[in-house]
Amino acid sequence: MTGPLHGLRIFDLSRVLAGPSCTQLLGDLGADVIKIERPGSGDDTRGWGPPFLTGPQGEDTGESAYFLSTNRNKRSLTLDIAQPEGAALARQLIGRSDVLVENFKTGGLKKYGLAYEDLSGDNPGLIYCSITGFGQTGPFAARPGYDFLIQGMGGIMSVTGEPDGEPMKVGVAIADLMTGMYASSAILAALHHREKTGRGQMIDLALLDTQVAWLANQGLNYLTSGVAPGRLGNEHPNIVPYKVLPCADGHFILAVGNDRQFRAFCKFAGSPELAEDARFQTNAQRVRNREALYALISDITAGRPQDAWVEGLTAAGVPSGPVNTIEQAFAHPQVRARDMEIKMTHPAARDEVSLIGNPIKYSETAADYRRAPPMLGQHTDDVLEELLGLGAAEVSALRNKGIV
Repeated sequence: MTGPLHGLRIFDLSRVLAGPSCTQLLGDLGADVIKIERPGSGDDTRGWGPPFLTGPQGEDTGESAYFLSTNRNKRSLTLDIAQPEGAALARQLIGRSDVLVENFKTGGLKKYGLAYEDLSGDNPGLIYCSITGFGQTGPFAARPGYDFLIQGMGGIMSVTGEPDGEPMKVGVAIADLMTGMYASSAILAALHHREKTGRGQMIDLALLDTQVAWLANQGLNYLTSGVAPGRLGNEHPNIVPYKVLPCADGHFILAVGNDRQFRAFCKFAGSPELAEDARFQTNAQRVRNREALYALISDITAGRPQDAWVEGLTAAGVPSGPVNTIEQAFAHPQVRARDMEIKMTHPAARDEVSLIGNPIKYSETAADYRRAPPMLGQHTDDVLEELLGLGAAEVSALRNKGIV
C-alpha cells in the first residue's frame, strides 16, 4: 500500500525545524522528498546534541536526536548551490519536482537564480513554499527569524507561565512546528488548485504570522475586549475549574467544560453545595470568582490520591487526568496502542532507532515509513542517476569539485 501523495516529488531546501517538519509529514504521506544539504556539513541540526544516536560499538554517531525527529522518509543529496554548477543542477532537479520548500532569508535564493520568479517560467506548475521569520513583505521582512524570538514577539509567552513569574516559552519549538503544519496544509491546497488549473504558485509563510494566528481564543479575547490577557499558569482564561490541582500524592488535572460537569464534580467531591452557590452556578460566574472557587476546591482535592480522583471523575463523566512525564507518555497504553513510537533500521545505529509515529490514521492509505532519517549525502549518487541520468564518473567529478 502506498501513501496518498505517492508520485509527488518535493525538492527540500529547508533545514532546522519548520520546513523539515513539513516535508517529513509529506514524506510520511508518500511523497518522494529530496533533502538538499551542504556538502561536508549538512543540516545544522545534525550537530544539535547530545543526545546522539548510538553506534554499533556504543559510540556517538554524530546523528542527533533533533535531526532524527524531523527527517524521516527523505533522501539526502549534498549539493552546493552557491557554485554556479551546483545551482544549475538544482534547477534541473527542480524541473523534475512538483514542490519546492525553502526557508532561506527573504530574497536569499535570488542570487543563485533559484527564486520563484526564476523558476516558474520554465515550470509553471511548480508550487514554491517559502518559510521565513517575517514573510516576503513588511518592515521586518529582511530579518532572520528564530522560534524563541517569535514566541516572544508573537504574544504567546505573555500568556504562558505563572502569574507572578517571568514570561515562559513553550517547551518545544511550537512556532516552528505550527508553521510546518500550516505549510503542509497550504501545499496540499495548492496541489488541489493545480489539479484544476494546471498552475502552481508561491506560498509565503511567516513564523510571526503563524504565531499570531494560533493565539486563537486568547487573541480573540483581546480583540473582543481590548484587554490584553495575562499569564494564568495552568488556569484557563475562559473556563473554571480548569487547572492542575493538588491531591494527596501529588497533582492531577481537572478540566471541567460545562455546568453539568461541574455539578458532577461537586457531587463526587462530596460538596454538592458548591454547585448551588450563586458564585459558581454557571461558568461565567465561576470565571469571575475563580480565586474563591479554587481556594475551596484545592482544600477538597488535597484529601484524596491521584488515582481516586482520575478514576472516579472519569467514571462520573468529568474530564481529568495525570500530569505525565515524557517517559510516562510513551509508556501509556493508549499511546502504545496507536503506534506513536515506531522503530526503523538506521545504517549508523547499533540497534533499531526509535522515532515518533505519524498521528494521521487513514483507512485506506496509511502513513508509510520507508526510509529512516538519512546520513549526510546518503542518496546523492542514486538521485543524480535516477533524475538526471548522471553516471558514477560524472558524480565523482562533481564530488571532486566540492559541488556534491
